[in-house]
Amino acid sequence: MNLTQAKWHKSSRSTSSGGNCVELADVAGASVVAVRDSKDPDGPVLLLTRAALRTAVQSAISRR
Repeated sequence: MNLTQAKWHKSSRSTSSGGNCVELADVAGASVVAVRDSKDPDGPVLLLTRAALRTAVQSAISRR
């Protein structure tokens, strides 16, 4: 999947000190969201459906 034109958005929880940073991008023409580590923009990308992303975020929040 070509993500060169993806518009990445950094999490509002990311800090300027380079802590735990996540970026998301809608994937044009697909019903998935791309997720990557903003400290490693050329690294691996996780592709999730919106429902799977929602479940992952809700699970992370409930485990705090």
